[in-house]
Amino acid sequence: MLTLCIIPARYASTRFPGKPLANILGKPMVQWVYERAVKAFEHVYVATDDQRIADAVTAFGGKFIITSTEHKSGTDRCAEALDKIQIQTKKVFDIVLNIQGDEPFVHAEHLLMLVKPFSKKDVDIATLVKPFSTNEDIFNPNCPKVVVSTNGKALYFSRSVIPHVRGVEITQWATEHTYFKHLGLYAYKSNVLMDISKLEQSPLEKAESLEQLRWLENGYTIYAGKTTIETIAIDTPADLERAIAWAEKNERF
Repeated sequence: MLTLCIIPARYASTRFPGKPLANILGKPMVQWVYERAVKAFEHVYVATDDQRIADAVTAFGGKFIITSTEHKSGTDRCAEALDKIQIQTKKVFDIVLNIQGDEPFVHAEHLLMLVKPFSKKDVDIATLVKPFSTNEDIFNPNCPKVVVSTNGKALYFSRSVIPHVRGVEITQWATEHTYFKHLGLYAYKSNVLMDISKLEQSPLEKAESLEQLRWLENGYTIYAGKTTIETIAIDTPADLERAIAWAEKNERF
């Protein structure tokens, strides 16, 4: 299977404008993501709507593709990028990875885990989940929860705590059940990526503001691989400060 790794990186983030160019120990954030991706895959591109990000990618020797400023999600940006990259390279890719440009410490192991499920014919999309640690708040609506079937398929994603543990005090739920949080990494069959980018928003997606519910509502299969390795997503300047402090303490970075 020929795999394409795409890093969506837009400049105009509401909470953190210019986020992909934020400096982490002397390198822009998008470079950290790119350098991890190329450890696992040969074909890696940054998909961006801004020339400043494109220039930064060029400066560190990476590849980029310019995409529309109108996209509402990284998935839509990946779909446009796939189409352009296939035309540009004259290659046909089987699998597309979507690695957000705000995941500077993503592991190669995460990326390889995303590709592994596609040896099964019934997998359309793959993502990753991780058990909540004891010091994490399972009730935080900004951290989506996932329930997974015995054969590894995602059954539902929610900002609410699922499942409800009946007959147990709410303060004890985290110790009575293993809850899984969603890590925002995806891989898609190429034809599936093109198809889901054309779907209209679904009722569940609108209710929860989670685009993966659109795919489930339309009958696509999402395989949820389980990992114990944490990622550090950066959504705000405060997140960036914490990420920098974490990176300074870890020699491997």
